[in-house]
Amino acid sequence: MTSKVKDNVNQSSFTEGFCIDKASYPEDDFILFKIFKSAFQFGQEKMLTTRVLFAVCLVAACRVDGYTLKEEDEPFHQDVFGTDFLRQPLHPPFICLDMTPSPSVPTSVEYVKAADIKVIAALGDSLTTAIGANGSTILSIPFEFRHVSWSIGGYGTYQNVITLANIFKLFSPELLGPSPVRMLHGQPATVNETGFNFAVTGHNTLNVSDQIRHMIDTFKSYPGLNFEEDWKVVTMMIGMNDICDYCKDKTLFSPDRFTHHMTEALDMMMKEIPRTIVNVVQIFPMKPLRDVQRPTLGCQLQKSFCSCLVQPEENSPDLKELVEVNYEFQRRLEKLLHGERFFKKDFAVVLQPYLEKAVPPTLPDGTIDLSFFTADCFHFTVKGHEELAKGLWNNMFQANGEKDKIKSFSEPIKLICPTKEHPYIYTRPRVVSSAPKHSSVVLTMFLISGFHYL
Repeated sequence: MTSKVKDNVNQSSFTEGFCIDKASYPEDDFILFKIFKSAFQFGQEKMLTTRVLFAVCLVAACRVDGYTLKEEDEPFHQDVFGTDFLRQPLHPPFICLDMTPSPSVPTSVEYVKAADIKVIAALGDSLTTAIGANGSTILSIPFEFRHVSWSIGGYGTYQNVITLANIFKLFSPELLGPSPVRMLHGQPATVNETGFNFAVTGHNTLNVSDQIRHMIDTFKSYPGLNFEEDWKVVTMMIGMNDICDYCKDKTLFSPDRFTHHMTEALDMMMKEIPRTIVNVVQIFPMKPLRDVQRPTLGCQLQKSFCSCLVQPEENSPDLKELVEVNYEFQRRLEKLLHGERFFKKDFAVVLQPYLEKAVPPTLPDGTIDLSFFTADCFHFTVKGHEELAKGLWNNMFQANGEKDKIKSFSEPIKLICPTKEHPYIYTRPRVVSSAPKHSSVVLTMFLISGFHYL
C-alpha cells in the first residue's frame, strides 16, 4: 500500500467525530477547540503549516476571546512546555547488586547483560511518540513528548522520569539512542532531536517496515555506533491503529495483514541487524478505553483517534467484531513469536506479554484513575509511561512462561533486578514439544537391546 493511501486513511480518521455542542462548553474552550480542529482539516502540507503556526501563536502570545496566553502563564507553561514532572519528587535510586558489563563483549544473544547494551531504539505509533504525555489540556495534544516516552525517553535520569532508556542508562551510562527533547507533531526533525525513536504518530503495522529501514540506515551512519559489534535493544509496539481503523477497511487492517506485515518487519531486522534483542510488546485489550471519559472537549478527540472503537453502540455487532479482532491480533502475535522462528546466535525477538490483560487503573472507589490519561482520554501521561517502562523492564528479566501479565496499573509496579543465577536478558524461546525427546528414545532402545542380550 502506498503512503499516499495511508495518509488519506489517517487524515479521515483525524477529522471524524468533531461534532460538538457549542452550548456545552465555555466560549474560550470552544474557540480553542475550533483552532485545534483546523490543524487536522487541511492537506498534508497545509496541516503541517497550520500546526506550526498554531504552536507559534501559543508560544509567543495569542489573544483568544479577550484572553492572552503567554509563555509565563503557569498552567499553560506546565501543559505544553513540560515542566510539571520536573517539580515532582525524585524517584528513589534503583540499585542492583551487579550492574557491571560482561568481562568481554558477548557473542551469544543468550548471555547479554543490561550493562552490555550500547544502543536503544523504538518503533511504533503515538503511544511511543508520547503524544500529549506531559500535558493536561487539549493544548498539549499536538506535541510529542518523546523525551519521556516509556521505551526510549532520555530526559534527565531515572530519578527524574522512569523510562526503559533511563533504566538502561544506570547500567550503561554511554547508551546511544534515548530521545532528548519534545517535538511538534509533523514537524521535520533530525536524529539529534528524536534520538533513536523511529515511531511515527498515526502509523499502522503496514508502515513499520519503513520505520525499520530508517532505523537501519541511521544505525549504519551514526557516529560512534559500531553496527556490527554493539549490542542493541529495540522495542516495538504497534497494531492499535490497525484496530482503530479496522471498520474503514476490514481487508487492509485484518489479522491476516497484521501478521503479514509483522512477519515482514521482523524478517527484515533479523536479516540485516546484528547483535540485537527485539522486544515486541503485546497489544492490550482496547475496549476498556471506551470508559475513559471526562466532560471536556479533549475527550471528543477519541472519536477521531479511534472512531472504530469509540463510535459503535455498546453490545453492537460492530463492537463485538472489533473486540474479537483485538483478541485475534493478540493470538496471531503469540503464535508468530512462539518457537525459534526469530531466534539465532546474535538475534532474538521476544514477546513481552505484560499488557495482554491490562485494563485502565482505578481509584479506591472503582472509578478510572484519569491521572494516567492525557487530555484526549486515549493516550498515556508521564505517570502511565513510567508504569509501561517498569513492566517492560521486568518482563525482560523474566523467563518465557514466567513473565508477569499486569491486570492494572492501580498498584505501582516494583522494579526487579537481574538475578545472580541468571544476570542476562531472557531471550531463549520457550519451545514445548509433545514428541518424546531424542535422548529418551535412545535410552529406551538401549535398555531394550541390553535386556535382550542379558
